[in-house]
Amino acid sequence: MRGQRMGHDDIIQMIKTALANEPRIRALFLSGSFGTGLADAYSDIDFILVSDEGATDEIARIWQGAIAKTGEIVLWWDRTPVPVLINAITADWTRTDVLILKPSQMSAQTQDALKPLIDHDGIYATLPKAVSEHQPNPEKLKRQIEDFIRILGLLHLAVGRKEYINGVLGIFHLRNYLVELMIEETNAPHRGGILHLNRLITQPQKDVLTALPAPVAEQAAMIEAHLAYAAAYLPRARRMAQQLGLDWPERFETVTWARLKKTLNVERPYIPTDTAL
Repeated sequence: MRGQRMGHDDIIQMIKTALANEPRIRALFLSGSFGTGLADAYSDIDFILVSDEGATDEIARIWQGAIAKTGEIVLWWDRTPVPVLINAITADWTRTDVLILKPSQMSAQTQDALKPLIDHDGIYATLPKAVSEHQPNPEKLKRQIEDFIRILGLLHLAVGRKEYINGVLGIFHLRNYLVELMIEETNAPHRGGILHLNRLITQPQKDVLTALPAPVAEQAAMIEAHLAYAAAYLPRARRMAQQLGLDWPERFETVTWARLKKTLNVERPYIPTDTAL
């Protein structure tokens, strides 16, 4: 029926059928939430396409033809900014992403994260069975901690200039860092995108997030929110830094709080100990 949305299974089968006899397509796998069996009615459909040629213009054209069979393409991001990724949205708002890889680039994939649709060369059987346990990236965490403190320190500038809208944007950055830290704390496998947050963090973590004040472009509210996020993030980050053997940017944090005390008369909202939660 015209205007009726096609089901995910039908779309997947249609794409598989469109590519099954194309000799340049050596394999096609479901990845993401469909590859791991964690998909729901709102999931996008992630694919990995394997071609000896890699992500060439011709392979991209073949993929576009397959997607066009499922509906009118209204958004097409072709290999930008990632040179092997194509994002598409059709008129019924079905979202498909594909990574186009050469066979030699499949070594980072694992069987438990993929579902084979086409596999002419038996690639799936050569892959490791499961992803190794996720390990936090110490350098990434160090950079995020420093940037959190940097953004926090800019609060005095936002207040001084009355840049309350920019202050609200700063709060969103602090929130993103807090969410990323919470996900690291749970060490959840098959993380997928941020739109799967409900299954990546615990109920106590959700309670912390929902209790934080809303960002409002007004001076007192902006200061309150920055301090609340600092109290939620910094003790957690200290604990993880200690677990990973990272040196805490003690001097940077100390002078930042001193600056905020002098300019805004605010105090550090937590006790900086290794056991603070």
